[in-house]
Amino acid sequence: MTDALTASVVRDDKANDRFVLDVDGSVAFANYRLTGDRVIITHTETPPALRGRGVASELVKGALELIRADGHKVVAGCSFVSDYLDRHPEVADLVG
Repeated sequence: MTDALTASVVRDDKANDRFVLDVDGSVAFANYRLTGDRVIITHTETPPALRGRGVASELVKGALELIRADGHKVVAGCSFVSDYLDRHPEVADLVG
């Protein structure tokens, strides 16, 4: 992240089917659907006060790390995740 933000680690809120990143008292999240061994990230949202500071990218990066650790593949169901995957060929092996 580009600013000095107080951020927690991305966590999988399985009860609500979303990855969550707490930053400066606000919550950024990425909703998902699990289908077999694929995680379809359907929507990402960053609070307006945190936009433009790299929070969404940190959220997706952390979500991808969790997806990798679970042995799953990712499907971009929203434009932000699709753009992120295009900009980060190092995670191409996760795309399924």
